[in-house]
Formats: sequence, C-alpha cells, structure tokens
Amino acid sequence: MKKKINIIIVLICITVLVIISYKYIYLLQSFRNMPVSTEIIDTQPKTYPSIVKLPDQSDPDLSYLSVPEGFSVTYYAKDVPGARSLTLGVNGTVYVGTRQTGAVYALPDENNDGRADARYVVASGLNSPNGVAYKNGDLYVSEIHRIIKFENIGSTYRKNPNYDVVYDQLPTETHHGWRYIAFGPDGLLYIGIGMPCNICDDQDEYGRIIRVDVGSENPGFEVYALGIRNTVGFDWSPVDQTLWFTDNGRDWLGDGLPPDELNHAPVKDLNFGFPYCYGNNIPDPQFSTNRNCSNYSPPFTNLDPHVAALGMKFYRGDMFPDQYKNQIFIAQHGSWNSSVSVGYRVEIVDPATGNRREFLSGFLDESGNASGRPVDILEMNDGSLLVSDDKAGALYRITYRP
Repeated sequence: MKKKINIIIVLICITVLVIISYKYIYLLQSFRNMPVSTEIIDTQPKTYPSIVKLPDQSDPDLSYLSVPEGFSVTYYAKDVPGARSLTLGVNGTVYVGTRQTGAVYALPDENNDGRADARYVVASGLNSPNGVAYKNGDLYVSEIHRIIKFENIGSTYRKNPNYDVVYDQLPTETHHGWRYIAFGPDGLLYIGIGMPCNICDDQDEYGRIIRVDVGSENPGFEVYALGIRNTVGFDWSPVDQTLWFTDNGRDWLGDGLPPDELNHAPVKDLNFGFPYCYGNNIPDPQFSTNRNCSNYSPPFTNLDPHVAALGMKFYRGDMFPDQYKNQIFIAQHGSWNSSVSVGYRVEIVDPATGNRREFLSGFLDESGNASGRPVDILEMNDGSLLVSDDKAGALYRITYRP
C-alpha cells in the first residue's frame, strides 16, 4: 500500500512539472510573437532593401510639359514613391529622400544612358527622411529628430546598409519638421529648422538655418541665419560661395500675400524677419507690434505668393546655353492656400538682377488640377538637370540639344 502511495505521489509530481513546463514554454512563445512597437525610432530599419526594375522612360508621353526651345524632358525614373530631396553620389547614382513614405532610395544609372536602371530601397521606416546629402563616399539623411549616416554607400546600398547616428539634438515637432540638408563650402552640414506653426513667435529652437560639424565626436550646432519660416532648399553661389535659400510665406492673408522669398545670406547671423515682417519690410498684421522692419534683412527677390518654393540650385554645367550659367533654378511645389492654383513649375531667377522667368511648366491643366508637384533640383555630371516630383513619384531629366 505504501509503495502504491509513493508511485501516485511521483506521478502527481511529474504531472505538475509537465504542466509548469508547458505553461512556461507557452508564455515564452507568446512573448516571442508579441508585435514590435512601430513607435520605436532608434533601431535599424526593419524592412530590408528591395530592388524594382523601372519601366521604359518613353511611357507615358511627357509632351504636356513645357520647356524652352531646344530643351527636352524625359523620365529619369518612374515608380519612386514620394520622391523629394536629391543628392548625387559616385558613378552617377542618385539618392532620393521622402516624407510620408519613410524611405530613402538609390537610383543607379550603370549604362550611362540618362535613365535609372532600378530603384533600390536603402532604408525604410524612417522618421520623414526628407533631406539627403553626400560627402566623401557617405550618405547623410535628415530625419525630423536627427541626422544619420550610411558609410560607403556606393558599395552598400544593395546590401541592407546599417547607419550611424551622427547628430540627435534636432527639435522633434513635426509641423514643418521635414529637414533640408546640404554641405557648405566650409565642410559643415547646414540644416533647415522650420517653424512649428503657420505663424508664431517661437524662435528659441525654430525658424533658422543651423550648421553642424558631423565629423566631430561631439558635434554641437551653430546658428547661421534667423527669422526664417521654413526653408526646404538652399545652395551656394559658384561665383562667391555665399548662401542663398528659398523661404515659404505664411498662410491666411489672402491669395496675394505674402510672397514666397528667395533670400541671400552672405554672412552669418542675418535675421530675415519672420514672424514680424515679410517681403520688402512689410509688417505682419498679427506679429509686427513694436517692431521696426528695417532692422531685418529683406529678401533678395519676392516670388509669387503661395507657390511653395522648395529646392533651388545654381546651374554650373556646360550642357545648357551660356545664358543659363550661374542662374538659379527653383522648384515650386504648388499652392494649397490659394483660391487659384499657382506654382507647380520650375522658375529661373537671375542672381544679378532678380529677374524671373518660367522654365518648366505644364503640371496644371485648364481646370487647375495638378498632375505633378516639383520638389527638388539636381545637376548631373553631364550638365542635365533632374527635377523630383513627390505627387507623381518620378524624376524628370531635362537636357538641351541645339
């Protein structure tokens, strides 16, 4: 009898151990299957790079777009969702930033036919990676809150490249939080910090262009220019190496006010007046109390109101006729706060006179509906220009042949 009781006790213990082990295994498996929070932004991208072969550039026809005589427009790439800021790497590879898409693309042209061969996803799941800049073989990308670097990108964009965080002290507000970046002649990375509002008096962190030595172990930032609502495009003159930038005017003053601006900042610490003044020293009706607009730097030239002037580049190449040399090409994304659609084009500004003329148009139909929205300009090694379009998800190539 005692032996039977011992056997029963042993069986009970074994049963308890099996139940406990099963529950432990179940809980462990459940933990492994828990979804990963998509709010975590300090990890490497979870979506691996993919390759997409791009369709033929002649389909569909681009005859609805208009350029001056002697110029032509073809596709450099289609099927590039949300294409925005552009930068050029070695071997003619174009790198493309986005906003809502959260991806950075690489577009190689290995046969040098003026047409991207494929679209590679360098990284995805990023926090509005609008800005891209290339230096010494590395690709720098601006998210809203930080700058990341992909080392030796020309050899890694096909291979799930990792990145390093090189600067993480940017403001985190998402309103006007998509950053434009570019390396200046001084080797520093310039970063646009837009205002977190339509119009407000919050200049402790916002409304400026800063510059950062991203090669330093502990990079700080230096404010270069102030009083800027939101710049999403700047470049340096090939003549004197001084900074020029576009700035978007505020909304809700009507169709005719205020102008967008092309600004010139030949020295640091200039204040361009936002939110107190706009245009040629015109007081803002809401924020100009006790402010003397003559104390601020006026724009080099006014652009049309609400055109959303974004990317800009000086033309340095030799493909276009001589009169285009050192002229400024400005991509105008197009209006939303206007009763009549305006912008949706590329304009040229003469940096000597401020005279403006239309260069690329045709995105608006007779009803004011837009087939595309230009974002950025990039000069290629052969002197052709690329224009990105985040609405159509495309890059256009503009060439000249007499």
